[in-house]
Amino acid sequence: MTTPETTPETPRPATVDPEMAALLDTGFGKLLGLTFVDLGPDRVTATYEVRPELLQPFGIVHGGVHCAVVESLASTGAGLWFDGGHVVGVANSTDFLRAAREGVLTGEALPIHRGRTQQLWLVTITDEQNRAIARGQVRLQNITDTGAIGR
Repeated sequence: MTTPETTPETPRPATVDPEMAALLDTGFGKLLGLTFVDLGPDRVTATYEVRPELLQPFGIVHGGVHCAVVESLASTGAGLWFDGGHVVGVANSTDFLRAAREGVLTGEALPIHRGRTQQLWLVTITDEQNRAIARGQVRLQNITDTGAIGR
């Protein structure tokens, strides 16, 4: 099967399972406005539009929004990779590099380390000019027994 050549004006075709996309289009991800473009155990990409309700009082995207996107994308990828249960985030370190006031932002999550008990994912958020807006990493715990949370 061939795919059409892509340019910045014609984005890549989405590689998202419709059932998984419907599941992710609920709760906090829906509130953030995340639209998943690539969704797999080795890479997760999503876009979100800068909207007034995501801004802090000085007119730029609130840092908590970037943290939440970083956590959401890393957790999604880690959960898709881990086959033995589910994952929970245990650390999120996000740096804010450039203010965003408008447009569509893109987050890309890639694994740094995936082990038996923990994973580490790197997430980069860019604007429409491909400038880095925020960058974060999330450490996640692989949970095989749901009763083990909080013990």
